[in-house]
Amino acid sequence: MSSILRTKKIALVDCNSFYVSCERLFNPKIRRKPVVVLSNNDGCIISRSNEAKALGIKMGEPYFKAKDIIIKNKVEVFSSNYSLYGDLSRRVMRTLKRFNAEIEIYSIDEAFLDLSNFPDQDVEEVGKEIRNTVLQWTGIPTSIGIAKTKTLSKIANHIAKKKQTGVTSLIGIENLDPVLEKVEINDVWGVGKQLTKFYNKNGIYNAKQLKNKSNSWIKKSSNVLSSRTAMELKGIPCINLETTTTKRKSCIVSRSFGKRVEKFQELKEAVANYCLNASEKIRSESLVAKAITVFVRTSPFQKNFGYYSNTKTIDFPIATNNSIEVVKTAITILESIFKNGYQYQKAGVMLTGLSNANDKTNLFSSEKDEKISSLMRSIDNTNIRYGRSALSIASAGVQKRWNIKREYSSKIDTADFYSLPTIRVS
Repeated sequence: MSSILRTKKIALVDCNSFYVSCERLFNPKIRRKPVVVLSNNDGCIISRSNEAKALGIKMGEPYFKAKDIIIKNKVEVFSSNYSLYGDLSRRVMRTLKRFNAEIEIYSIDEAFLDLSNFPDQDVEEVGKEIRNTVLQWTGIPTSIGIAKTKTLSKIANHIAKKKQTGVTSLIGIENLDPVLEKVEINDVWGVGKQLTKFYNKNGIYNAKQLKNKSNSWIKKSSNVLSSRTAMELKGIPCINLETTTTKRKSCIVSRSFGKRVEKFQELKEAVANYCLNASEKIRSESLVAKAITVFVRTSPFQKNFGYYSNTKTIDFPIATNNSIEVVKTAITILESIFKNGYQYQKAGVMLTGLSNANDKTNLFSSEKDEKISSLMRSIDNTNIRYGRSALSIASAGVQKRWNIKREYSSKIDTADFYSLPTIRVS
């Protein structure tokens, strides 16, 4: 194999303003308008279109602080719709695997892809093909940065976002100093606020200065991770692609309520729903849980009602992923930690001691256990086909007044046929 083919080439594929892009996909009227997406309970701004950024709306800014600008400029506002975003993310990742099955899914809207099998001179065109394919197959626009290391590919991606082609390759560029000099140190992957302050204090303000800093000084003054970052800026791969996902050790589902909850019945419904969600997640990964933790808390800022927080854990007799068993145990815990007279702000459940589900029957297994497992599979398959909570249990409730606030929800669910947008042709 030639040396050209042996050159390491890592592409970072990043979906542009991903949550906004998902909303625009099903609502073409807002494609050229300023758009923002809000966090749970419509609290903070977590995604902005370029038009919204140009208005000065900041990432993470509380919605109420930006409301005047939003109203004045007729900015389109949407509550977060994570089931929609998760589905479109999976579609994007499946599309990327067409180019290489070994990818690292870094986040819901980012993935690293190994393009080392492509010649240096072709890699930018390959990047454009990837971008066009993802756009055509999923409708989601992306930016792609390609370089010899993951850290450099992050920088290349940062540059690509400002280019019309949406693709930047640093492969074949011998001297990267002019490029790195324009990258502020806080924009380098892995450099947080505290490290930025430390670097600035020592005269390091951009990626070029960090790259050219003595490696021995970095190791002595900072840590091994900082040393790896500096080496990667030199084009020496130190951070490998993590193409295999490790099994999770725990699964937590918690939410802040859309309104304060006082009644035990409503709190029970919330906890039951969280249990169903968590159980479904671990079943999808063929895991069982050894124990369950339930916690509740009030708002520390509501002084009139006092502050209360409590947590309790119970071990299951036998490790399980049975929703009915999980809900039953969680409600038992809730009964012991619930106190009247408080306005609860948040509750959650955590399944711990996760391990691979044992396909073989154990000493205490019975025919009833097999029937329950079959029932769980049927519930999961039905909910996948017809939408989450198409099949549920009575203790999870129906009206769910406690649910998170989603005043600006687009109500689009790709797992629910009846929630899909309709087209009328006259």
